[in-house]
Amino acid sequence: MSNPAKAKGTAWESAWTAYIREHHNPAAHRNVQMGSKDIGDVSGYYLHASELKAEKAITLSDYVAQANREAINAGQPFGCAVVKRRMKGPADGYVVRDVATDVRLMNRLQEMEGALQDVAFDRWYALDKQHREAA
Repeated sequence: MSNPAKAKGTAWESAWTAYIREHHNPAAHRNVQMGSKDIGDVSGYYLHASELKAEKAITLSDYVAQANREAINAGQPFGCAVVKRRMKGPADGYVVRDVATDVRLMNRLQEMEGALQDVAFDRWYALDKQHREAA
């Protein structure tokens, strides 16, 4: 690839996709660019359109605005920018959302946990314990 910036972005997308496949969703994949109807760089991050960025100068507001537009195009409720941390791998990158998106995500999580507690408290308790121990 003759464009070093594009090669850096492609390498970041590939590394993050591999990480998500291993730790979250084996079906995660990089998307084909769609121009004005782009749906994010990677699909398979649950409920999100993911816009990946590996740039020296970081502009979070632009990244989040782009991710939110792409979430609409992808039919996903949430958009996020996944920003590479210099000299680090995928696990050390940053997932960035605006506060309004994060509050909507937390409200959904809270409501779904409450619903699970109502119908299967023992299952909720076991999952809660598992996730607390993993942290």
